[in-house]
Amino acid sequence: MPNRPTVAIVGFPNVGKSTLVNRLAGGREAVEHSEAGVTRDRKRLACDWNGLEFDLLDTGGVDLDDTSELSADIRRQAAMGMEEADAIVLVLDGRSGVRAGEADLAAQLRSSTVPVIVAVNKVDRAEEEYRVAEFHSLGLGEPVAVSATHGLGTGDLLDRVVSTLADVEPGPPDRETVRVAVVGRPNVGKSSLVNKILGEERVIVSDIAGTTRDAIDTEVEVGGRPLTLIDTAGLRKKSKVAGSVEHYAQLRSERAIERADVAIVVCDASEGLTSEDLKVGEAAMKAGCATLMVMNKWDIGSADIDDVRARVLRKMRLRPEVVTCSALTGRNVAGLLDRAISLADRAARRIPTPELNRFVADLIGTTPPPAKRGRRLKILYAAQVGESPPRYAMQVNDRKLIGREWAFHLENRLREEWGLEGVPLIIDYVPRSR
Repeated sequence: MPNRPTVAIVGFPNVGKSTLVNRLAGGREAVEHSEAGVTRDRKRLACDWNGLEFDLLDTGGVDLDDTSELSADIRRQAAMGMEEADAIVLVLDGRSGVRAGEADLAAQLRSSTVPVIVAVNKVDRAEEEYRVAEFHSLGLGEPVAVSATHGLGTGDLLDRVVSTLADVEPGPPDRETVRVAVVGRPNVGKSSLVNKILGEERVIVSDIAGTTRDAIDTEVEVGGRPLTLIDTAGLRKKSKVAGSVEHYAQLRSERAIERADVAIVVCDASEGLTSEDLKVGEAAMKAGCATLMVMNKWDIGSADIDDVRARVLRKMRLRPEVVTCSALTGRNVAGLLDRAISLADRAARRIPTPELNRFVADLIGTTPPPAKRGRRLKILYAAQVGESPPRYAMQVNDRKLIGREWAFHLENRLREEWGLEGVPLIIDYVPRSR
């Protein structure tokens, strides 16, 4: 679980919360766009100031007048974020003044048991700081004028945050965490699966494709092992999202895969295994992720699991395991994280050099490489030089003698021997030094 204090960033839609979070955290992790309502789930980002480490919790815009189901879900997520926070930063738009509904939100925050700091955003020049005076009427103390775009006043805001968190007791030190990204096409049930695994409505679920627009990290423990579960936006063809807010969401999903140890690729069993599902799996492999293919919605699906497994073996080089589940009924959901941890452990395993060389010698003895122009490939020495993903160096007599078919044969036998199905392998053929 997180061992740092948490600061929730809340406010109405389009007041610049995500821009401010990115400015304070020193990156561009939260999705920003001029369109209102881009942030929907709550997203946690690490931050530090003056030697104090804490987490910023970016939340969706709280519009008390919007009665739609999606808006209600966003408000509920924001409320959950405020409940787990040690401090709250209420972000307001300095250009608009106090708007209808913000006084009601301030009244709710005045009854909060945690301290609240008012940040008046979009004060882009020093001569505009007079606009802050109006926000004293909210009764939440001295407001801080900031410009998330230009950085004006953000140091003062961080000073206030650190001062507020001074009495919060830090948690125990972090242990090594397994990072698991839940990825797939839009509307295959990724967020429903994450919620079912966690046993709570951690991320918003909707029939509308593309509801999730950010990579949402959740810290959990499985059998005493710390694990970060990452729900991601649906991956589409890049030509379909160019120039839209989904384009930035897709970039966050791709970055989530790059920092994950394991990718759970969720597919829709009611549609069967598609070429787009296979492309998502291949993207995970190229990013160095161990991969598990999950056929969700199996309770309503009609796909032939044997046919799906045969296609995966035929089409995907890393030969991942294929399992079925139902996020709706909970069937087979409980064991998914155990499988993911097992995959991460196998990807991090180191094969002793003597064992690896015996394996290579036995393989060459039973199925020697084909000869080329009267010469045959010789592997003189083998050693593992990396893990997560595993990387092996094979010293050979001549790289030109390596045949593609036999190289794949070696890779597949490695997987069978050490249970590395679903784990991307990197094999470097190094010519012998003269």
